[in-house]
Amino acid sequence: MEDVLSNFDLVLRAFWLTVQLAALSGVVALVLGTLLAAMRVGPVAILRGAASTYVTLVRNTPLLIVCVFVFVAAPNLGLFIGTPFLIKGVVAVSLYTAPFVAESLRSGVNAVHLGQAEAARAIGMTFGQNMRYVVLPQAFRASVPPLTSTFIAMTKNTSVVAVFGLMEATARMRWFVNRNADETMYMFLVFAFGYIVLVELISLAGFGLERRWRAAR
Repeated sequence: MEDVLSNFDLVLRAFWLTVQLAALSGVVALVLGTLLAAMRVGPVAILRGAASTYVTLVRNTPLLIVCVFVFVAAPNLGLFIGTPFLIKGVVAVSLYTAPFVAESLRSGVNAVHLGQAEAARAIGMTFGQNMRYVVLPQAFRASVPPLTSTFIAMTKNTSVVAVFGLMEATARMRWFVNRNADETMYMFLVFAFGYIVLVELISLAGFGLERRWRAAR
């Protein structure tokens, strides 16, 4: 514990990197997941098929494999050469999380009464306007609980990128464990507590948003 306390700035930096990775990945995954959800319920068959294929493939692929592609295979194909590790981590985590966001939103879209979408079409709204102004706002409200769970899982999944040299919380914990092999349990407890704090903050944010939207109905 003395080593952790004397180098506590390293712990804070590691968790700050984890927060950055989770926040950026969450934003990208939310945008991409929304597009995938819209494509999956849209009228264009080829887009529905492409989105469905992507969602099915990625949801059944381990995050580690996605990270290997982004960090190792992609540079060999001329992609992400010279890209900072943080950005590569964001790409990997967001590409993996987006299908789960899409499925959460799709369940929210299915919860919107069909008559509302039909009424929007009856007054001349296009599919894009219908989704933007009628369906998606209600779908987001209905999807808050599953989306919260998705972002909690995503935050914990950021630990996978430690394997590829990004010195986030899990990588820093391993660094401390290597220096203090006789106090492994204390190291685990310190960093586990940090992850618990992050997860609880996301849970509280989701609960607050759900309660606020419920009160606004």
